[in-house]
Amino acid sequence: MLSSVKIPGLCIGAMLAWWAVSPASAEEWQRPTVHGGEISRSVGKDGDVYTGSTTRTGPNGGTYTSSSKCLGGVVDRCARSYSGTGPNGQSFSGKRVSARGPFGGRSAGSFTGPNGNTVHGFRRWRR
Repeated sequence: MLSSVKIPGLCIGAMLAWWAVSPASAEEWQRPTVHGGEISRSVGKDGDVYTGSTTRTGPNGGTYTSSSKCLGGVVDRCARSYSGTGPNGQSFSGKRVSARGPFGGRSAGSFTGPNGNTVHGFRRWRR
């Protein structure tokens, strides 16, 4: 009975040790969307740093691109930027930074629309 408990525990310990020393990992995928477009995503991890990018193309020619980078820890910090172009050629862009800790978080960002006007925003929350 005792030996059956040691083996799974040993396997879990070995998996955790391998995961801690494993090199940077990445995952990529691409698929069609329901309405005829296409989306592709890439996600990577190197230590406590996570990166990701998304590209989406619509059936009518619109595009959207987003990239992000996050640093995990006691306080998680993330930065994200995005841009897009509609089927009529009008473009938009934006960026957002955020930090979240055990007692709350903050987020700030900006958005620039097709007419060139920029809107800034800030948000703060407590847990």
